[in-house]
Amino acid sequence: MRDFIRPAAPAEMIPEMRDLMGWDTELFSRAGAPAYPNLIDEKHVVAELYNMTNVPMAVWIDEAGRIVRPAEAAGASDSFRSMDRATFKMTPDGATRSKASRTAYVNALRDWVAKGDQSAYALAPAEAAARVAGPSPTDALSSANFRLAQYLHERGHTAEAMPYFLEARRLCPERWHYLRQTLEIEEPGKGSGPEFFAAIDALGERSFYHPVDLKASPK
Repeated sequence: MRDFIRPAAPAEMIPEMRDLMGWDTELFSRAGAPAYPNLIDEKHVVAELYNMTNVPMAVWIDEAGRIVRPAEAAGASDSFRSMDRATFKMTPDGATRSKASRTAYVNALRDWVAKGDQSAYALAPAEAAARVAGPSPTDALSSANFRLAQYLHERGHTAEAMPYFLEARRLCPERWHYLRQTLEIEEPGKGSGPEFFAAIDALGERSFYHPVDLKASPK
């Protein structure tokens, strides 16, 4: 993780992107430009350790290092599937649902920050553990293919790397960052182009972002 990026300040975000990301007026008005660097997980190390399969995803970890909530979609929802793919403009209903999902997640996070383990959204250790699944043999094989592909690509052997990238995608198609990164290697910008959306359309009624269960957790 050697590269750094600084996200655009809120004032620079166009309305279409605000709707897409689910930032309603109240959340947007309280946002500020980050004053810290953001690391790029080039090797997907964090993704593998915490079973992150998409973006955005979040893991809640308390001061003692305990995972309070395992990896889950951080306020993102499938509402974006209703947008105009040429303009990124959301339908009014899609924008409303996107904002509701983001607001609910941010409010839950704020509640946990204020109340710690007493928050209704802080999972009990047993429940948090129950939501974590270790890597399957297929996951491990997919990861091995992806790492080998990265190794070859970084050394200029992209043609030789592509079969391993494709095999990683075939083995674990639900790991969407594999698809996005491979498409970007094929051609910059392709990771958000027709091929990417064709894969989303192929899901049919299945979710792209798995719904987050924010029901109160008994302690």
